Amino acid sequence: MNETILQVNHLSKSFGDHEVLRDVDFSVSRGEVISIIGASGSGKSTLLRCMNLLEKPTSGEILFHNENIQRPGFDLQTYRGRVGMVFQQFNLFANMTALENCVVGQMKVLKRSRVQAQNIAMAFLEKVGMSAYVKAKPRQLSGGQKQRVAIARALAMNPEALLFDEPTSALDPEMVGEVLSVMKDLASTGLTMLVVTHEMGFARDVSDRVVFMDGGVIVESDVPEVVFTRPKHPRTREFLARILNQ
Repeated sequence: MNETILQVNHLSKSFGDHEVLRDVDFSVSRGEVISIIGASGSGKSTLLRCMNLLEKPTSGEILFHNENIQRPGFDLQTYRGRVGMVFQQFNLFANMTALENCVVGQMKVLKRSRVQAQNIAMAFLEKVGMSAYVKAKPRQLSGGQKQRVAIARALAMNPEALLFDEPTSALDPEMVGEVLSVMKDLASTGLTMLVVTHEMGFARDVSDRVVFMDGGVIVESDVPEVVFTRPKHPRTREFLARILNQ
């Protein structure tokens, strides 16, 4: 049995009277690539943001190597390095170059020297095809290039797992492929990845497991072949029929 890195138990999240997540149980094993699919508003991104404590759960617990990340005194900054996040809107520092965006977190959180941080940043910028743009600032980059820098920044922290929150949804269609290509390469290295996505081809071809969410609950969770060709739940069948027949 693969080691469980992250465990979500009875997680619920409400915004005022609106319950976005309801009693969600979920686990992530080392080396697993999981795609979370579902309609807008189904709770996918909120689940990811709770797992990084960008949103505070209303109830339930999130365990990282069996340690509750909400306990008093938990080192959240280090945790966010170990469980990195790639955002829909990139979240790069606008006044910093691509290289500096990938250096600052390493120095601040991991206490690496500037030389060491730069060497590591350069290696990952090269890995995502951005080594020619190290001196460029975000305003000089396309959406796809910004997202590749954001991925390099997350990788430079040597994370155990990466959370991707709809990483291609803010991109022009022709830029989606370049980011998905980087993500496919990462998946092949054994990196643990949790991906909220509308890209059904990626979910089907790259994932070890596909999770379908609806109305704040996990409706179905299985290997891609089962979810895409013989889903058990009527709601899953309805969603896929609508999405795949567009």
